[in-house]
Amino acid sequence: MAVLLTHILVPYIILTVASWQFNWLTDRWIVIGMAGAAIPDLIKIEIIVDAGVVETLLGVPFKYAPISSLGGVLLIAGAITIFFERQRRQIFSFLLFGAFSSLVVDGLWVFADGRSGFWLYPFSWWRPPTPSLYITSDVRVLVTAILISAVVFALDRWKY
Repeated sequence: MAVLLTHILVPYIILTVASWQFNWLTDRWIVIGMAGAAIPDLIKIEIIVDAGVVETLLGVPFKYAPISSLGGVLLIAGAITIFFERQRRQIFSFLLFGAFSSLVVDGLWVFADGRSGFWLYPFSWWRPPTPSLYITSDVRVLVTAILISAVVFALDRWKY
């Protein structure tokens, strides 16, 4: 859960600070960007519904791993965007921004071989090198994200 909260707070911080410069960037768009950050974490649905169950229901091989890749993010963001009647381009863009920020944060994890995950799939099988900044269970990352977002929240309320 700490990783999901961190993923959601990163676009909040970036978009809130950007909203200080751009008047059109309202809370509505910030929330949509934050929702997009949760898209790659939909892979965790595997905890509730086993891939074998989905495989049996669909009758074809199924894996959850592509959900947390660029292709999965594009597909899910597009599917979500269909449910909106207006401003689809903006909604799709902010969902992608949030999801992409989540993939970038995941790309900073420590991997044993020094390469990040296959998050460029299906466009490339190349695994970019990772700076190996933290492990997913590192609470310091969550605490840092919470502290920065609290400062941004306070500045946003005080300044604007």
